Amino acid sequence: MSMRNRISLLVATLFITMNVSAQQWNGYTLYSLQNSLSAYLMDTNLTTYHTWTFPSGNATGYSTHMEPGGTIVRAVAKGGNSFTGGPICGRITKHDYAGNLTWTYDYSTTNYCTHHDICPMPNGNVLVIAYERKTAAEVTAAGGSNAIEMWPDKIVEIQPTGPTTGTVVWEWHTWDHLVQNVDASKANYQTSIVDHPELININYQQAKDWQHMNGVDYNPILDQIAFSSHNMDEWYIIDHSTTTAEAATHAGGNSGKGGDILYRWGNPAAYGASGTAILNVTHDAHWIPEGVPNAGRLAGFNNRGVSNSQSAADEIITPINGYNYNITLGQAYAPATYTARHACNGYSSNMGSTQQLPNGNQLICIATSSKVYEINSAGTQLWTKTFTGGMGCSQARKYDSCYIFNTPPAIPAITGAVNVLTSTPATTYQWYLNGVLISGANSQTYNATQSGIYVVRITDANGCVYRYSPGYKHTQNADAVADLDLSDALSVYPNPTNGTVNIKDDGLLGNNFNVLVIDIYGRTLMNVKNNLNLNLSELSSGMYTLVINSDKGMATKKVSLKK
Repeated sequence: MSMRNRISLLVATLFITMNVSAQQWNGYTLYSLQNSLSAYLMDTNLTTYHTWTFPSGNATGYSTHMEPGGTIVRAVAKGGNSFTGGPICGRITKHDYAGNLTWTYDYSTTNYCTHHDICPMPNGNVLVIAYERKTAAEVTAAGGSNAIEMWPDKIVEIQPTGPTTGTVVWEWHTWDHLVQNVDASKANYQTSIVDHPELININYQQAKDWQHMNGVDYNPILDQIAFSSHNMDEWYIIDHSTTTAEAATHAGGNSGKGGDILYRWGNPAAYGASGTAILNVTHDAHWIPEGVPNAGRLAGFNNRGVSNSQSAADEIITPINGYNYNITLGQAYAPATYTARHACNGYSSNMGSTQQLPNGNQLICIATSSKVYEINSAGTQLWTKTFTGGMGCSQARKYDSCYIFNTPPAIPAITGAVNVLTSTPATTYQWYLNGVLISGANSQTYNATQSGIYVVRITDANGCVYRYSPGYKHTQNADAVADLDLSDALSVYPNPTNGTVNIKDDGLLGNNFNVLVIDIYGRTLMNVKNNLNLNLSELSSGMYTLVINSDKGMATKKVSLKK
């Protein structure tokens, strides 16, 4: 029987158990079974709403994600790879909602190969997990106790540059952040492992397939990456704001620690600390995103969390402090145990995922049991779908129709004029400083009061998806008085006007200012720098607001355009 016929038979024999409730979150569930040549959107009635079909040789290797606007991004098992074992992929593809292949890229050689999870980034790039081959000689030189070949993991950010091409724009290697205490003549030697939780002990459960990373996620507010390790029973956080060169060192980036481990949790023994191991085989480490209850927590699938026959969906509150995480050296990272747990309705010996939903529900995917189900905030199961045919879903994700069918706004950018920060135009705004939301900072401009890394979040008119700017490093000008309101001291004329508007400032604005022209809907239509004479003749008749930002202060003025 051909692969396509096998997949058709599998779909035809799906066994569905329904307990549909009005409490379920009103979205579409995306899934693609491992080794399948199809992906599906399932509606709230548990019927197939949409199907993608892929050509032979492009079966799903592990995960399938969706970008805003309906494009799906898959980790594909391309075959012919030089690495073997747990889900080896080697290829990343994108298909639009109509099923057209828009990007395919192979990242597989004799020295490295992608495996397990991927993470689409807001900028269109994709984070991938990849094995990289290290010889027995390299392992020995690095301080490994056993002279064996090892496959430590790396995380790579790939930027699509054409239908079949891509560029690696950032990468991080486990191999750059090792520690060992067995041989002072070898690299990475430290007398104490527990005093260096930022490094990974090469001799902890040393093996060829050593870490077996399996989940990766990106946090655009912190510009950090989370990942999970099957073999080390841990979740990790690293800094993505570094350059690739900094990521290979112990300094640089928003954290100041380069590519060192910023936080790890789940198995204190992995870095020589005392404490209870909470994770026992784990997958799908991720942050709970904004707009969802308990946003900011780290969450994931704990395969043997309850017992050797029952999995758990766990959440923790991390000890975050700016761009770093508190720890007392010699002790384990807090918390000592999980913050919240759902004891799963089943067990998966490998693979599995959790997703926290905006209404407080959770979506749980249990691969070994070949099922996906949704629970409400009380833990009550609302529906379940079970697959037959021997192929499980490694992950499942739910998306609402607004996310799927609307084109998202462009990634915003921040510009600065002394202490005044300005976002590119959008419908709504929210500002952050050093990863922390600034309460009440909901305008297109923000008067900074201190130095730091600023991020702005925007939405479009539909509010379908949050979009975050890259971090903007601002240095406060102590001599500026950007919060001084100059509105009464400035005048605009003629007003009303049929096109030309002049700003009379008597020299108060200085030589460094910009003028935003904003319509009644809050849209910025013009952004003019260092010019007191504006030409509004291309705009429609109506009322407009001029927002003037300067190192001497700021002002707002109303202008009526009558043509």
